[in-house]
Amino acid sequence: MDQIAAAAGVGKGTLFRRFTDKSGLAVALLDERERELQGAILSGPPPLGPGAPAAQRLTAFTGAYLDYLLAHIDLVRMSETATAGARYRIGAYRFWHRHTTILLDAAHDPDPAGTAHTLLAALSAEHVAGVLGHLGEVRLRAAITRLAAAVAA
Repeated sequence: MDQIAAAAGVGKGTLFRRFTDKSGLAVALLDERERELQGAILSGPPPLGPGAPAAQRLTAFTGAYLDYLLAHIDLVRMSETATAGARYRIGAYRFWHRHTTILLDAAHDPDPAGTAHTLLAALSAEHVAGVLGHLGEVRLRAAITRLAAAVAA
């Protein structure tokens, strides 16, 4: 935060008043990228966007979210872990959860909201960062794809 404040030409207190903590700063830095992914989900071409079956959309979403996450892992991790429970207070998480819940409901999951939280847990930055070195990106992607296909089946 000291380095960011210095680069911006403001005091550290100004940053904390605007962003509260590191999580808030990371969320602000990720906002444009998250909006791009959200736009593709809402109005992009299938299978990520509307027009494909729910199971295909869910698999496309997990792949696209993993792309976004891996490209910005340090910032996403900071946004999710700077304070306890930060991940679940972020508006973007609520969007990902709602989208996943809708797709799981369309796939007739008996508890779409609960299953959505469980699937999204596998896509948390802390989890992905922790297993990426052990599994590698190819295995991680394959495992996430299988998980998404299984919960949507």
